[in-house]
Amino acid sequence: MDQEKRKGRKAIPDHFQKLLNRDQKEALNPLTKFGWEVYFVRMPLFQPLVIALRNNIASHYALLLEDGGLDLKTDLKVRQ
Repeated sequence: MDQEKRKGRKAIPDHFQKLLNRDQKEALNPLTKFGWEVYFVRMPLFQPLVIALRNNIASHYALLLEDGGLDLKTDLKVRQ
């Protein structure tokens, strides 16, 4: 059985929107209209926030970048 790596933390913290910068906040709302949703948020120590998005319509994953852009070519590893 796989060990849960989050150690009791939620995949998406309740306060995650407070962690977003202005560009990310402005980009996220229109993206949701095209089927994108926040899949998980990683908060590594001393590193930038990692916001992973999932598109249920097209079954794609992407990272929401600091400038509000999407990285569709990410080598992100996601557990199903």
